[in-house]
Order: sequence, then structure tokens, then C-alpha cells
Amino acid sequence: MLSRKVNIGIIGAGNIANEHIKGFLQFPEQCEITAITDTKLSLAQERARQYGIKHAIATTEELIARDDVDAIVICVPNQFHAPLALQAMEAGKHIVMEKPMGINGEAARQILKASEAYDRIVMIGHQRRWESIAMQIKEQIDRGELGRIYSAKTGLFRRKGIPGWGTWFTRSELSGGGPLIDIGVHMLDLALYLMGNPKPVSVYGATYAEFGPRRKGIGDWGIPNWKGIYDVEDFATALIRMEDGSTLSLEVSWAVHMDTDNTPFIHLMGTEGGASYRQDYGKLLTEKFDQPSELPLRVPEDDEGERIRFCRHFLECIAEGKQPLTSARTGWINNVIMDAIYESSRSGNEVKLKWD
Repeated sequence: MLSRKVNIGIIGAGNIANEHIKGFLQFPEQCEITAITDTKLSLAQERARQYGIKHAIATTEELIARDDVDAIVICVPNQFHAPLALQAMEAGKHIVMEKPMGINGEAARQILKASEAYDRIVMIGHQRRWESIAMQIKEQIDRGELGRIYSAKTGLFRRKGIPGWGTWFTRSELSGGGPLIDIGVHMLDLALYLMGNPKPVSVYGATYAEFGPRRKGIGDWGIPNWKGIYDVEDFATALIRMEDGSTLSLEVSWAVHMDTDNTPFIHLMGTEGGASYRQDYGKLLTEKFDQPSELPLRVPEDDEGERIRFCRHFLECIAEGKQPLTSARTGWINNVIMDAIYESSRSGNEVKLKWD
């Protein structure tokens, strides 16, 4: 626990880092961003000038070793999450890290074990848990309004949205996978959270690469490298069974021929009611007087936004010495499930999950 301002260092100065910086800058009395680094030093220097960050650092090693850094935000390709997190925790730093926590389940396990050994806070960048609609639905779930949630369906279909073809996004050894590990992990995390974090016991899944290898379905995120590699999926589907008998269906794509508005969704089916989440609006559904009844949910006009609530929560966790809502353990669980989906796709068989 710290009784003073939290000094924050940023590793990686790209677009995602930009979002984290803007969030933490809303709390000048609780924290200060003191340093930033990037493999492209000029980009770190540009961000430093843009946001008044004191130090643009040449290397991650130098930033992690600094005494004026208490916590680190990791915004780099997935392959480097675990090595940097382990190095930072060994140096006594708390961590915010972009999703997924690890490139695979083993990398995530290493991060989880280190967080326990070094007693450091590790918070995963699943900001959707702090979106207004998700929070409104969770409030009703906690009040028992939905009863027992026995099934859920979640996903996000991008029709034409493959990011950075040929860059680290589409190279398995750097990213760990395609839309499943990129955007599917957000929906997996939020759905499990809203379901009450039941224990997953088995997975059956399949992945497809029908667009990327043909250089189709390219989106406008990132700059393509046509000399690069595309060896990940562009569509994934899975059914996850829980210990309590409930099920979760997950489908995500970077590219697909279907009628989609590119909006994330979750449908929760409970014994007493249901809920639909669509990021900017939602519904609670039940039956009253033998008639279907529904209540629309809206984002308040004065809503401060999920990024602000996310950053506030991290600072509170440091100040109070408590575990974050999106802890290292939740990140590890997500990684293990995604590993099983990829394994099931390769083998064609259901995969039983092991949690020892």
C-alpha cells in the first residue's frame, strides 16, 4: 500500500497506451505518469511531449529499474507480456497489462505465480466490466433478479476487420492467435463475470482461416505488411460447459460474410429473467402477468466512461492493498480456456480442463 501518489511508467507508446494515459491523467492527485518507453524511442518522446510525461526512456530495463516508478502499464505485443511482467514484479512494481494476460496458458500461469510470490497487484485490461450497461446488468444479477443463469451466448462479429495484416497481430508466435485471443477474450471475460464466474470444466471449439490467407477481410486498424505472415484464425466458435451445468457459447470473427453491426453482445438466460448487453444499450427481460416484459437500459448522459472507472479501480487496489476485479487469476482462467479452444479445433475433440 502507498500513502502517496502512485508513479506510473508506460511500456509501449501505441494507440492502446494512449487510452491508458488519458485515463490515468484524470487522477492527478492520486497518480503521476513519470516515464514512458517504446522500441521506437521517437514515439515515446512524442507521447511524452503530448502529455507532459517527464521521461522518455530508451529501454524497458531502464524504465522498470527506476525508483520513481511504482506501477507499470504493459502495452506491447502478447509474446512480451509475461517476460516484462515477471521482470517488473521482481523489481517490486504493480502492473496493469493489456489483454490477453499471456500469449498462452503457461505464460499466464507464470504471471499468476509471480504475482502471488511477490505480492504484487496485476490487473488485466478488461475494461468492459466497467461499462455502464454491463454494470447495470451485474447489479440486477447480484440482486437475484435473473435467478440462476443456466446459459449464455456471447460474441463479436467483425465483417471486414483483420488488423495489421502481416504484423504481429496476424503472426501466431507473437500474438498467440487471431480474433479469439484479440477480441474474443474480452467477451469471454465479461460473460464469465456476469454468469458469476462458474468453474469451466470442458470446451469444444473450432477455428477457421478463410479470409486472411487470401488477403481478404482487411480492416483499417494498423498498417499492413504484405511481406509478413498470416497464420492465425479469422473466425472462432466454442461451447464451454461449467461444473454447475451451465453453458457459454462464444463466437468471434475478424472477417465473415454475415449481416453484422460489429457490436459486441451477450445474452444471459436465467430462470427468473434474462439480459441482453450491446455495449451502448441493453435490456432486462422477464415475464409479468403471463406476458413478456422488458426494461431497456441506457448509458447515462453524464457517464464518465469505463476507462475512468478502470483506472480508479487500479489506484484503489494499490491504496487499499486489495485484489482487482480483473485479477491475474481471471486472466489465467481466460488463457486456459482459449488454449483449450485452439486444442479442440486441432484435434476435433472435446477438451477437459485441468485447474491444478
